[in-house]
Amino acid sequence: MKKLGVMSVAALAVASVVSFSAQAADTTVWKLAFNQPEGHPEYVAVQHFSDKLKNATNGKYAIEIFPNELLGSQKETIEMVQNGSLEFSMVAGSLLENWNPDFAVFNLPYVFKDYRHLQRVVKDKAVVGDLFKSLEGKGLTVLCAQYSGTRNVYTKNKEVRNPDDLKGLKIRVMQSDTMVKMLNYMGGTGTPMGQGEVYTAIQTGVLDGAENNEVTYYALKQHEVGPIYNTTGHLMMPDYIVTNTQFFNGLPDDVKKFFADNLDSLVDEEFDLFQAQVSKSLEAAKKEGTKVIEADKDSFKKAVEPLIAEKVNTPSAKALYEAVQKSRDAK
Repeated sequence: MKKLGVMSVAALAVASVVSFSAQAADTTVWKLAFNQPEGHPEYVAVQHFSDKLKNATNGKYAIEIFPNELLGSQKETIEMVQNGSLEFSMVAGSLLENWNPDFAVFNLPYVFKDYRHLQRVVKDKAVVGDLFKSLEGKGLTVLCAQYSGTRNVYTKNKEVRNPDDLKGLKIRVMQSDTMVKMLNYMGGTGTPMGQGEVYTAIQTGVLDGAENNEVTYYALKQHEVGPIYNTTGHLMMPDYIVTNTQFFNGLPDDVKKFFADNLDSLVDEEFDLFQAQVSKSLEAAKKEGTKVIEADKDSFKKAVEPLIAEKVNTPSAKALYEAVQKSRDAK
């Protein structure tokens, strides 16, 4: 075998670098805004999806996740997606009510039996197909839903077992009418606020607590300022990956097919990752001082019944709510 000279080896090395650089430069990288840190189950699942996308398209396309609200709050990034300045965002379901009130059905307290029930519903095109497409006239396409855990109330100083215990307490909720009313019916004062402000607001006494799932509670170190975790279990609300409709419709057919063929597996992976992380997060928080209080869920369910009647008040909302309830005990 003929040996390569020093110059030939150097030339090959340069050629390899040039080839790699060209490949990197040829990759179109889309941005996805995310309000949680790296390592969060939603982050991990989307990263795996991006890796699969890049592999399936021979390096032509990939998605870069910008965590920790680096691109702005969820409300801001939805608007960026809508106006076409951002390709994707992961957003809380409550915020989509501002574009279609029917999304409130999935954001109502105690509407889902468990996370498997939610998982079945959000993949059922007969139930969610029209809902997910309903925002396209406003420039938004909902690609899929993600599991964001079961939300519970956590407080700085007071244990919460029933609605009376929440009286007089200012509890942070997401920025939506439904979330504010829900917390008010539960007995407290719902205070809408972006996630990035919550830690300091509890720390300084602007808030008495907040409500969120175990994974986010621990990941964002909220247990440091709200060490009493009260298992109200009031909400199992999906997050959604949204994209700009014109952008998405303009993608090559093979890329759109990749999304169609792989979104359900993204959903399944994220649900499993999240559920596996729930007990780990709560145990870690307990080791660092969190006290877990068992709340009387039945008393809270009764308290929020007027909210369900108020929000499920149109033919489309009623049909959606009934479809969800019909699948409650399916296997």
